[in-house]
Amino acid sequence: MANVMRHAEMPFPRAHARVEHDVQSLWLALGRALFGGYFVYSGIHHFVSVQAMAGFAAAKGVPAPEFSVLAAGALILLGGLSLLAGWWPRVGAALIVIFLVVVTPVMHNFWTETGAARANDLAHFLKNIGLLGGACMAAALPTPWNGTGHPPE
Repeated sequence: MANVMRHAEMPFPRAHARVEHDVQSLWLALGRALFGGYFVYSGIHHFVSVQAMAGFAAAKGVPAPEFSVLAAGALILLGGLSLLAGWWPRVGAALIVIFLVVVTPVMHNFWTETGAARANDLAHFLKNIGLLGGACMAAALPTPWNGTGHPPE
């Protein structure tokens, strides 16, 4: 590690810090677009396909399936918009966490299935666990976020 320069020893430390900050901001903006956009799309899908999704929810034993689908859609739509826009991102992440913690074990209970249904539910269960990890990371990021992801200076 002797070849590693400390920040203060770099020939242009401010320029390096600015470039590093810009790269991090680009990653944050991309992550916000992908992660937030996923939940915006999924939330809209809950409203557009409420009857089909309510039928699936009813088959899983969810009470008041139409209301549950609409409530779940509202949680993830608002959460996704919050992350996408950077408005109250911790609140948005919390909405997504609530959705995932409640919905995942109910709708993707792979341990009760067999065959192809088990494989399908396991895949969705694991996907939701990964999304839950992403929501937790989003909640941990410093705020506020602005349009480019730069924290206030």
